[in-house]
Amino acid sequence: MKITIRKHIAVFSAITAAVLYSISSPVSKLLLSEIPPALMASLLYLGAGFGMASINLIQKKLIPGSKDTPFVKQDFPYIAGMILLDIAAPFLLMTGLSKASAANVSLLNNFEIVATSLIALTLFREKITGRLWFGIGLITLSSLILSLPEPGSLSFSYSSLFVLGACVCWGFENNCTRMLSKNSPLKVVIIKGFGSGTGSLLLSFLLHENGIAPFYIFCTLILGFVSYGLSIFCYVYAQRSLGAAKTSAYYSVSPFIGVFLSLIIFREIPHVSFALAFLVMAAGTYYTSTDGKKIRFFSFRKKTITHVENPII
Repeated sequence: MKITIRKHIAVFSAITAAVLYSISSPVSKLLLSEIPPALMASLLYLGAGFGMASINLIQKKLIPGSKDTPFVKQDFPYIAGMILLDIAAPFLLMTGLSKASAANVSLLNNFEIVATSLIALTLFREKITGRLWFGIGLITLSSLILSLPEPGSLSFSYSSLFVLGACVCWGFENNCTRMLSKNSPLKVVIIKGFGSGTGSLLLSFLLHENGIAPFYIFCTLILGFVSYGLSIFCYVYAQRSLGAAKTSAYYSVSPFIGVFLSLIIFREIPHVSFALAFLVMAAGTYYTSTDGKKIRFFSFRKKTITHVENPII
């Protein structure tokens, strides 16, 4: 009986993690009307960093004597790469989001699966199954459809290129953080939050982004804690009971929840090409989320557990 209850709680936690992250694109789109991209990226990361640091302190008080694996000298190049890529990626994402619809961006975020898998194959010789290749192909096709500004056009929209660039950066970043998988997920998230948040804040100062109302700054910090930090916490809790594959399957609904929220919030009427891209992306997500090969990485925004059995990040 206790096992059943624990499983139900874990399933609820996995779905909660997906919902919490799904609100990121539409709410960020709203806040971008008041906050410029670099500062937005900084506040999202700092919000997650402060929030997860608080959870870490509470956890240590509740579980005294718990020990984490310390970082060693060989970890520092990967930590530096992780932070630098986490500065570039959200800036590109927020720049693209400021010019594109939140629904399109929610779907395009799945291109991170393609980037991470191909980089893992090229740099770390990870094996990719035929099923995963098929899913990657479908996601790439859907991303191409979403990147065309209008039906029949052969040119790419600049906003989509920014989002795809962010996905490539996060693909490299995921493969950097995979090398830190022996360390505590919360510790890695805290380093990501404060390191990348501070770097993005310096970039914001260089770009002379200022004069922002404290209310919007506070809202963005809360969004970062909820959609970036707390989502991770729920995901980690779910994975302990469900395992990587099942948790990933539940979590893979996140971008599609984001699409529906975006369509409702902004009252957008999707074009036929968007509907086609949506169906193709759904099929690609299914094939990648049900693949059985283990690809070891974790992502700041969604997953922070080692030995992930599919590349939904």
